[in-house]
Amino acid sequence: RTGCKHRSRGSKEKKSTLGWGSSRSLELGVPEQLQDRLKPHKCLKCEKSFSQRWHLIQHESIHTGERPYECDLCRKRFPTSSSLLKHQQIHTDERPFRCPDCGMGFKRNSHLVTHRRIHTGERPYECPQCGKSFSDSSNLLVHQR
Repeated sequence: RTGCKHRSRGSKEKKSTLGWGSSRSLELGVPEQLQDRLKPHKCLKCEKSFSQRWHLIQHESIHTGERPYECDLCRKRFPTSSSLLKHQQIHTDERPFRCPDCGMGFKRNSHLVTHRRIHTGERPYECPQCGKSFSDSSNLLVHQR
Protein backbone atom coordinates (compact mmCIF):
# COMPACT_ATOMS: atom_id res chain seq x y z
CA ARG A 1 0.00 0.00 0.00
CA THR A 2 1.41 3.35 -0.96
CA GLY A 3 0.63 6.39 1.13
CA CYS A 4 0.36 10.01 0.25
CA LYS A 5 3.99 11.02 -0.41
CA HIS A 6 3.54 14.60 0.76
CA ARG A 7 2.28 13.90 4.28
CA SER A 8 4.76 12.79 6.89
CA ARG A 9 4.10 9.43 8.53
CA GLY A 10 2.67 9.70 12.01
CA SER A 11 1.40 13.22 11.36
CA LYS A 12 -1.30 14.11 13.86
CA GLU A 13 -2.91 16.96 11.91
CA LYS A 14 -6.14 18.06 13.50
CA LYS A 15 -9.07 17.25 11.25
CA SER A 16 -11.95 19.63 10.72
CA THR A 17 -15.09 18.45 12.47
CA LEU A 18 -18.02 20.15 10.83
CA GLY A 19 -21.48 19.34 12.04
CA TRP A 20 -22.98 19.23 15.52
CA GLY A 21 -20.86 21.07 18.01
CA SER A 22 -18.33 22.31 15.47
CA SER A 23 -16.50 25.57 15.67
CA ARG A 24 -17.57 26.44 12.11
CA SER A 25 -19.86 29.23 13.37
CA LEU A 26 -16.91 30.92 15.03
CA GLU A 27 -14.79 30.51 11.88
CA LEU A 28 -17.52 32.28 9.90
CA GLY A 29 -17.52 35.18 12.33
CA VAL A 30 -20.76 34.40 14.15
CA PRO A 31 -20.57 36.19 17.53
CA GLU A 32 -20.12 33.80 20.46
CA GLN A 33 -23.26 35.12 22.20
CA LEU A 34 -25.37 34.28 19.13
CA GLN A 35 -23.77 30.84 18.86
CA ASP A 36 -24.67 30.22 22.53
CA ARG A 37 -28.30 31.00 21.72
CA LEU A 38 -28.28 28.81 18.59
CA LYS A 39 -26.65 25.90 20.44
CA PRO A 40 -27.56 26.29 24.12
CA HIS A 41 -26.99 22.65 25.13
CA LYS A 42 -23.32 22.18 26.05
CA CYS A 43 -21.52 18.92 26.90
CA LEU A 44 -19.82 19.23 30.28
CA LYS A 45 -17.07 16.79 29.28
CA CYS A 46 -15.82 18.31 26.01
CA GLU A 47 -17.77 21.59 25.70
CA LYS A 48 -19.33 20.75 22.30
CA SER A 49 -22.63 22.57 21.86
CA PHE A 50 -25.89 21.38 20.35
CA SER A 51 -29.07 23.09 19.18
CA GLN A 52 -31.33 20.39 20.59
CA ARG A 53 -31.18 18.66 23.96
CA TRP A 54 -31.63 15.16 22.48
CA HIS A 55 -28.51 15.68 20.33
CA LEU A 56 -26.58 16.41 23.53
CA ILE A 57 -28.01 13.30 25.22
CA GLN A 58 -27.08 11.20 22.17
CA HIS A 59 -23.58 12.74 22.13
CA GLU A 60 -22.97 12.07 25.84
CA SER A 61 -23.00 8.30 25.21
CA ILE A 62 -19.60 8.82 23.54
CA HIS A 63 -18.16 9.73 26.94
CA THR A 64 -20.08 7.20 29.05
CA GLY A 65 -19.75 4.28 26.63
CA GLU A 66 -23.41 3.49 27.38
CA ARG A 67 -25.05 1.24 24.78
CA PRO A 68 -28.52 0.40 26.08
CA TYR A 69 -30.00 -0.89 22.79
CA GLU A 70 -29.24 -4.54 21.97
CA CYS A 71 -29.82 -6.46 18.74
CA ASP A 72 -31.90 -9.57 19.51
CA LEU A 73 -30.17 -11.54 16.75
CA CYS A 74 -26.46 -10.96 17.38
CA ARG A 75 -26.39 -9.26 20.81
CA LYS A 76 -24.42 -6.28 19.48
CA ARG A 77 -25.21 -3.13 21.49
CA PHE A 78 -25.84 0.45 20.30
CA PRO A 79 -26.00 3.91 21.89
CA THR A 80 -29.24 4.92 20.12
CA SER A 81 -32.40 3.20 18.95
CA SER A 82 -31.86 4.63 15.46
CA SER A 83 -28.39 3.07 15.22
CA LEU A 84 -29.88 -0.28 16.31
CA LEU A 85 -32.59 -0.04 13.63
CA LYS A 86 -30.01 0.77 10.97
CA HIS A 87 -27.89 -2.21 12.12
CA GLN A 88 -30.83 -4.64 12.03
CA GLN A 89 -31.06 -4.21 8.25
CA ILE A 90 -27.90 -6.33 7.90
CA HIS A 91 -29.80 -9.36 9.19
CA THR A 92 -32.32 -9.30 6.33
CA ASP A 93 -31.82 -10.30 2.70
CA GLU A 94 -33.75 -7.26 1.57
CA ARG A 95 -31.80 -5.01 -0.81
CA PRO A 96 -34.23 -2.25 -1.72
CA PHE A 97 -31.71 0.12 -3.33
CA ARG A 98 -31.12 -0.98 -6.95
CA CYS A 99 -28.53 0.35 -9.37
CA PRO A 100 -30.33 1.48 -12.54
CA ASP A 101 -27.22 0.72 -14.60
CA CYS A 102 -26.47 -2.89 -13.61
CA GLY A 103 -29.31 -3.95 -11.29
CA MET A 104 -27.07 -4.64 -8.30
CA GLY A 105 -28.96 -4.29 -5.00
CA PHE A 106 -27.86 -2.63 -1.76
CA LYS A 107 -29.15 -2.55 1.79
CA ARG A 108 -28.24 1.12 2.22
CA ASN A 109 -28.74 4.00 -0.18
CA SER A 110 -25.31 5.40 0.72
CA HIS A 111 -23.73 2.18 -0.60
CA LEU A 112 -25.67 2.56 -3.86
CA VAL A 113 -24.48 6.17 -4.20
CA THR A 114 -20.85 5.05 -3.81
CA HIS A 115 -21.38 2.10 -6.22
CA ARG A 116 -22.88 4.31 -8.93
CA ARG A 117 -19.58 6.19 -9.12
CA ILE A 118 -18.18 3.08 -10.85
CA HIS A 119 -20.56 3.79 -13.74
CA THR A 120 -20.34 7.60 -13.74
CA GLY A 121 -16.61 7.91 -13.10
CA GLU A 122 -17.30 10.54 -10.43
CA ARG A 123 -14.42 10.99 -7.98
CA PRO A 124 -15.52 13.74 -5.56
CA TYR A 125 -12.87 13.23 -2.86
CA GLU A 126 -9.63 15.00 -3.75
CA CYS A 127 -6.35 15.00 -1.87
CA PRO A 128 -5.59 18.66 -1.07
CA GLN A 129 -1.85 17.94 -1.28
CA CYS A 130 -1.45 16.17 -4.63
CA GLY A 131 -4.83 16.50 -6.35
CA LYS A 132 -5.43 12.76 -6.75
CA SER A 133 -9.16 12.04 -6.53
CA PHE A 134 -11.15 9.12 -5.19
CA SER A 135 -14.70 7.79 -5.50
CA ASP A 136 -14.92 7.01 -1.78
CA SER A 137 -13.84 9.11 1.22
CA SER A 138 -12.29 6.07 2.93
CA ASN A 139 -9.94 5.57 -0.03
CA LEU A 140 -8.80 9.18 0.34
CA LEU A 141 -8.10 8.59 4.04
CA VAL A 142 -6.05 5.46 3.24
CA HIS A 143 -4.11 7.49 0.64
CA GLN A 144 -3.34 10.20 3.20
CA ARG A 145 -1.91 7.78 5.79
